Amino acid sequence: MASNGNVLVIDDDPNRAQGLREIVESAGFRVEVVTDVTNSHFSLAGNSDLDVILCELDLHGVSWGEARRTLREMDIQVPAIMLSDRAEASQIMTALRLGASDFFVRPVEDADALIKSIERCVRQRQLRRELDESRRRLESANTELRGAVKVLEQDQQAGRQVQLSMLPATPLVLDHYSFSHTVIPSLFLSGDFTDYFTVGTRHVAFFMADVSGHGSSSAFATVLLKNLFARKRSDFLRKNDDTVLSPVAMLHRANLELLRLDVGKFATMVVGLLDMERNTLRYSIAGHLPHPVLVSGDGARYLPGGGSAVGLMEEAEYQEHEVALPERFTVALFSDGILEILPRDDLIGKEAYLLEAFDREAESPEAMVSRLGLHEVDVAPDDIAALFITKRG
Repeated sequence: MASNGNVLVIDDDPNRAQGLREIVESAGFRVEVVTDVTNSHFSLAGNSDLDVILCELDLHGVSWGEARRTLREMDIQVPAIMLSDRAEASQIMTALRLGASDFFVRPVEDADALIKSIERCVRQRQLRRELDESRRRLESANTELRGAVKVLEQDQQAGRQVQLSMLPATPLVLDHYSFSHTVIPSLFLSGDFTDYFTVGTRHVAFFMADVSGHGSSSAFATVLLKNLFARKRSDFLRKNDDTVLSPVAMLHRANLELLRLDVGKFATMVVGLLDMERNTLRYSIAGHLPHPVLVSGDGARYLPGGGSAVGLMEEAEYQEHEVALPERFTVALFSDGILEILPRDDLIGKEAYLLEAFDREAESPEAMVSRLGLHEVDVAPDDIAALFITKRG
């Protein structure tokens, strides 16, 4: 039969200790008796097998005043019940100062009350053991978690370096045209991405993508889009496939690629094609806000366009627009993270503020970045990407 708990009886009177032992053992407890306190060794710490101590208060040769100072410095976790032949206030106060859980006067006339007190102490001791075990498991889990977080941060930092290496050179200067970009992630990895590259001798293709969500999964989607445009550029050079010269065709391909990825990711995009010989811009917008901004001597205006985000539905429709560009201009594209840092309360106000910031012809992309305060953003509430296409006569 399993024991109800382990009880230690401390009493220098063997007969008295034996009588107490019989009472406790009859209730199903395992009892050990110590009659020589000074020459006995037992643990009172958290790893002790003891559940409760029944200790005689009137031990010969024991000064509880001195012992109390020693006990205060020990890690005592075993509850104690003190017993005495006298029911004096001084005896009770001594027991309380020693941290006793209960106090009984001899002879113990109510054995049931003593047993119930022992049972309470055993439950207290078991609860303390459970709490200690829970704390140990929690500390172990926290140690493992800190290690996992450290590995994750290292992976994220490595991924960030890979993603940065995928970005195009900035600035890219082609005759009077210049392409430059800025990407500010809210985490290590960004769901916002931009790219631009020459196609043949007269065209430059570019895109801005804002993938839903944040972190690794969104960053992987940007890798897919980067790879798509790189493949279609290669197909143009090697297979005479002119898909990359059509912004609408590229949006359809991006839409199908994200749907096939089947990870619940979609992206808003702007895809454009600059014709350097004709100084024209063809572009298509897939649910992207804010719209591209055209800045020239006549002021700043949003370029029109619409269409659903890529990766949402197979039968998505996109429109292509063409703009004859002035001799001096800047086209600025942003992901919607820019709207989070603008000093207005609503979307209309934020878009108006962004347009006002470009109402004067900017001398350089750096001036635009400074005007919007992007150079002061250390941690963005949302990923921010900016792409600037400029022409100076």
